[in-house]
Amino acid sequence: MEEKSLKTSAWQRVVIIVIAILLLGSTVLTYMFIVMGNSSSSNNAANEEKVNELIAQYDAKQAEIDEAAKPLSEKYFPELKKYQSNIKAYNTNTANSKVLETEDLKVGTGKTLAEDDTDYVAYYVGWCADGSVFDSSFNNESDTDISTATGLNSPLDPSGGLIEGWNQGVVGMKLGGIRQITMSGDLAYGDTREICGGYNSPLKFIVMAIEPDENLTKLNEELNDIYLQLYMAMYGSN
Repeated sequence: MEEKSLKTSAWQRVVIIVIAILLLGSTVLTYMFIVMGNSSSSNNAANEEKVNELIAQYDAKQAEIDEAAKPLSEKYFPELKKYQSNIKAYNTNTANSKVLETEDLKVGTGKTLAEDDTDYVAYYVGWCADGSVFDSSFNNESDTDISTATGLNSPLDPSGGLIEGWNQGVVGMKLGGIRQITMSGDLAYGDTREICGGYNSPLKFIVMAIEPDENLTKLNEELNDIYLQLYMAMYGSN
């Protein structure tokens, strides 16, 4: 065999180099996909662990809030319960035509609430024209028969935003007082939410406004912070 047959031509060398590069590239890409896949799985597992951790923190903080709210429940539950007899059916057309109507069931002795004032907390019960309760501070709010309630949940913090009928209805109310508010459907949820069997439903509330409790305020701020972290952990990357 002649010596020249053992040598590769320039063209053959180019082909060999190209094939080597392709093989190397394929190997690198395969490695990257494996690493990235493992990294993604690892990130998903870590994120799931973080979400579960935050859920546990949220539940624990809520339990802490419920415990801290017990003295307030013991103090205010008997008084709010007295007004359960006010919860009765009313005429939808009449309620809508009045737009906003308030009645002080008990005049408080604390500061007077001004427009856009959120420096208070409240216990409440809200009901529909047929007399059915759709929401309340009573500890069995999922049960429309609030007569079986034995206490109150943590009071509502209005700083999170409330319907316009509530915001307008508490203006001029003194803390420590109890007020009944009747609002037309457009001041309630309008056409943004179906409630009481339809849209633009008028609503009635009994609201007890009281001084905010510093400890509960702090705990609720901590709860909100955990909620935001949880939200970001679940949806922040979407």
